[in-house]
Amino acid sequence: MTTTASLETATDAPVETFTVDQLPVRLHGSRASLAADAAKTAHASLQSALARQGKAAVILATGNSQIQFLDELIKLGGIDWSKITLFHMDEYLGISATHSASFRRYMRERVESRVTPGAFHYLEGDAAEPIKECDRYSRLLGAQPIDLCCMGVGENGHIAFNDPPVADLNDPLKVKIVQLDRACRMQQVGEGHFPNLEAVPQYALTLTIPALCSAKQIICICPETRKANAVKAMLQDPIGSACPASALRRQPQAVLLLDRESAALLS
Repeated sequence: MTTTASLETATDAPVETFTVDQLPVRLHGSRASLAADAAKTAHASLQSALARQGKAAVILATGNSQIQFLDELIKLGGIDWSKITLFHMDEYLGISATHSASFRRYMRERVESRVTPGAFHYLEGDAAEPIKECDRYSRLLGAQPIDLCCMGVGENGHIAFNDPPVADLNDPLKVKIVQLDRACRMQQVGEGHFPNLEAVPQYALTLTIPALCSAKQIICICPETRKANAVKAMLQDPIGSACPASALRRQPQAVLLLDRESAALLS
């Protein structure tokens, strides 16, 4: 691990930067600074793609870690969202789009209703034939290069719903049905999305790790103390399915944004 300290004091500037394998990491003094940096990085990526090719395709994540980032990105303005196609990463199997924990609902309320993109393609978790739904979404993803992927890391080290230990870092599929790890399901309870473990669906549809990593640029947003164990495993344990997020260490087009709390266990 190589480390370069930064003494900049701007609100969106990291207090420290370093690289782990091929993954650049930016450590922030606060969640607000982290969110502002992520938003400006995403904003620049979108502006560059639109200037270069007149359109862009983006994969977005849900979760509490993304809320402040999405707010900051939308507030920046200056993006012609009508030229942007949006995707999201995952959805619970069998859940309706109106359920309070539905990721489609999250995206409609927090993104689509506020920016009116050219298209927002949703994973239909309650599709009558979920395998065909995976195929449909795979074709949509493959219709154009993905310019930007914005993601978080789960408390168990998952990205999207690729949970340990069954995540496949070399998955041949783009989208598939997965059984959710108990720790992943407990996170959903802890974040207040479900009243208890029994209420959390056991299966979900998810983009695979190679599908996420196919993006030209990846911004991974990972604040809070409850992510500290996952961050430690992600950056210091062997790359592999035990911590799916460790796959980002092979992605030089990615950047990992941490705050002091999520980085607290790093040596």
